Amino acid sequence: MKEHTKRRTNVSIDSDLFEAARARGMKLSSLLEVAIREKLRQAASEQWLEENREAIRTYKRESVEHGVFSDGLRSF
Repeated sequence: MKEHTKRRTNVSIDSDLFEAARARGMKLSSLLEVAIREKLRQAASEQWLEENREAIRTYKRESVEHGVFSDGLRSF
């Protein structure tokens, strides 16, 4: 398992936002990490969708025209 290391950085943030988060005891480093991870997940998802867009279109078209392998097995 990879050991996670921290890297010190400077970030500019709206002062009112900073004070409101600080007043509520929010850990800004943790919030930033969560937000960056979510944006990276979204970007990876969008990239995968773009890279596979044509295959998805083909699958959908083939499914409509010919059905799917499990059509005769479904009970719903």
